[in-house]
Amino acid sequence: MMDDKMITAQRIADFLTARGIAFEQKKMFGGICFMVNDKMLTGANRHNKLLARVDPADEDLFLQRPGGVSIMEMGSKLAHGYLFVDPAGFDKEEDFTFWMEKCLEYNPKVKKR
Repeated sequence: MMDDKMITAQRIADFLTARGIAFEQKKMFGGICFMVNDKMLTGANRHNKLLARVDPADEDLFLQRPGGVSIMEMGSKLAHGYLFVDPAGFDKEEDFTFWMEKCLEYNPKVKKR
C-alpha cells in the first residue's frame, strides 16, 4: 500500500505524463520533488501536502484559496514562491489542476541554478 506522499507523487507524475511533459523526480524538502527543465516544479511532502512553486508576485492571491495554503519555511525564513497546500486544497481534480497549471506557468520564468 502506498503512503499519502506516494499517492500525491503518483498523481503529479500522471498529470505531467498525460500532458507529455518531461520530468525527473528527486528527494528534496522531506518528500519527492518534480523537476521540469532542470528546475523544481512541484512536489509531495511527508505530511501529504502539495508543494507548489509559484510566482511570488501572486502569492497573496494563492494564500486566500480554500483548503489551507501556507508559505514554506526554511529554518526561520519564509521561502516566498514555495507554497504548501493542504490535502483539502487539492483533493478535487479542478483544484489539483489549478495548482499544477500555476506551477507550469511559473516554471519558464525560474532561472536555473
